[in-house]
Amino acid sequence: MLQQKTVASTGNSLVAEAMRQCAPDVMAAYPITPQTTIVEEYAKFVADGRVHTEYVTVESEHSAMSACVGASAAGARVMTATCSQGLAFMWEQLYIAAGLRLPIVMANANRALAAPINIHCDHSDVMGCRDSGWLILFAETAQEAYDNTIMATRIAEHPDVLLPVMTCLDGFITTHSIDRAQVMDDETVKGFVGEYRATNMLLDTDNPVSHGNFAGLGGTYFEFKKQHRQAMNGALKVVKEVGAEFAELSGRPFGVIEGWGMEDAETAIVCIGSTAGNARHVARELRAKGEKVGVLKVRCFRPFPAADIAAALKRLKAVAVLDRSESFGEGGPLFLEVRSALYDLETRVPLVNYIYGLGGADVRLELIERVFSDLSDIAAGNAAPGALQYLGTR
Repeated sequence: MLQQKTVASTGNSLVAEAMRQCAPDVMAAYPITPQTTIVEEYAKFVADGRVHTEYVTVESEHSAMSACVGASAAGARVMTATCSQGLAFMWEQLYIAAGLRLPIVMANANRALAAPINIHCDHSDVMGCRDSGWLILFAETAQEAYDNTIMATRIAEHPDVLLPVMTCLDGFITTHSIDRAQVMDDETVKGFVGEYRATNMLLDTDNPVSHGNFAGLGGTYFEFKKQHRQAMNGALKVVKEVGAEFAELSGRPFGVIEGWGMEDAETAIVCIGSTAGNARHVARELRAKGEKVGVLKVRCFRPFPAADIAAALKRLKAVAVLDRSESFGEGGPLFLEVRSALYDLETRVPLVNYIYGLGGADVRLELIERVFSDLSDIAAGNAAPGALQYLGTR
């Protein structure tokens, strides 16, 4: 029977706790701020005998993911964590993990990429690898970081998915701030994630397989990538199913997108991660003044829930998409995905893109108020959506 206790904890501690409860066979990890306390606390769980995981201390993040790839291919349940330059150092191995269809779960404490050097939050790291073939979940709060880690295990290992999953939480904002959260008992989590039974594993000598073969000119590389795309597309259904089951079990709702005030909103902000809290706070104040505003939070970025987003935004008069990363194209990564999702609608929804909060720049309430004010002008026909804007810079 489910038992939950209320705790005051940081996002990193809750991620480490969720990982312990999922009980991976192998964790290979390397410390990097602001992720370090995840693997540090997990190492203590191992040392104290609270989990029977083979904990591999490696000399770099590239080695960490390399070890994870080898362990997962051998048939183990595998987890790790990283961020920023560490995630960038894994780049080569991220594609290998996804291409080999290995269900690795990795926490990423979102942090800016150098240069210049910065250890604070933005989404440059994860958005840089958004096309590597990993599923990507985002957390707004420490509670969501805990929940996402548990769900990610089920999703990654689902026979219709078998892809790695990255669970993201905003560096320092979510990773290090103490938050109120509910933690489930070990037996409930164990029952939810189940026992991992690997297929096509290297150590199954009765059914020999090979991994990482050469697929050159005229080979099967193209077919592998098509199959990978099919698995990613099909994963959205699995994410929704696992999320619904977890919501029923825990009493905490989960959606690939989660709206506030969207039922009758005329304008809305679309965002990812911790900023959703600030956006909802301002939206509540504006609602009290009679303004029909809403907030749409994207919790699952890969696979991208395009149809769900189009359905949520199709009747609005103006929409702002907030990106905490740059792409140096025709908008930020989230904006480009949202605009593509809305492209086939019969009525074009006016969209405006804001780049904000890079390198941990404060997301002040007055900045969110400015965005809603701009949307009001666009919806009234007093202003055009205009070009991409930097929000809060000098």
